Amino acid sequence: MAHVPSQPYVSLEDFWAAEETSDMRHEWLDGVVYDMSRESVEHGRLVGAIMGELGIALKGKCAVYASCVMLYVAETKFCTYADGSVVCGSPATYRVAKLEEALTNPALLVEVLSDSTEKYDRGEKFAHYMRIPSLQEYVLVSQHERRIEVYGRPQHGRWIHEMAEAGESLTLHGCVINVDAVYA
Repeated sequence: MAHVPSQPYVSLEDFWAAEETSDMRHEWLDGVVYDMSRESVEHGRLVGAIMGELGIALKGKCAVYASCVMLYVAETKFCTYADGSVVCGSPATYRVAKLEEALTNPALLVEVLSDSTEKYDRGEKFAHYMRIPSLQEYVLVSQHERRIEVYGRPQHGRWIHEMAEAGESLTLHGCVINVDAVYA
């Protein structure tokens, strides 16, 4: 993702007000606003598929949120949209305006990788996500091959990386997800 600021310092309140009327999505990082890449049709299909599988698997246990729900990482002053979010228990939110709020306690986040965002999703964006205390799993879905990766928060030390490809399954938040079901 090309991270080119679209304008000078913007308060969080002004950012949220502008997002309400914008036809494009943006990220906010401590006063700087960045344009987000547009999504391909395949990207949207994969987001729908993985979130649908999670919604079925986690029904009654956790709430599954679409990419239109904003996230706020308080420690790094970062507002963004993940492709999908899962919250177990009551959602915690950060309120800026009367009706505007962003999730602050996801247990699982999903990003579908594209050529323009893969480096960012694996690097800088993941670095922000790692600062969310509630986050237990970060899921990366490939657009180019049947491959899903999951980074799990360890008890001590480094994040644990697992990967599943065509014909395999992996466990996300205690539920088995079949890779081929996501790509069907």
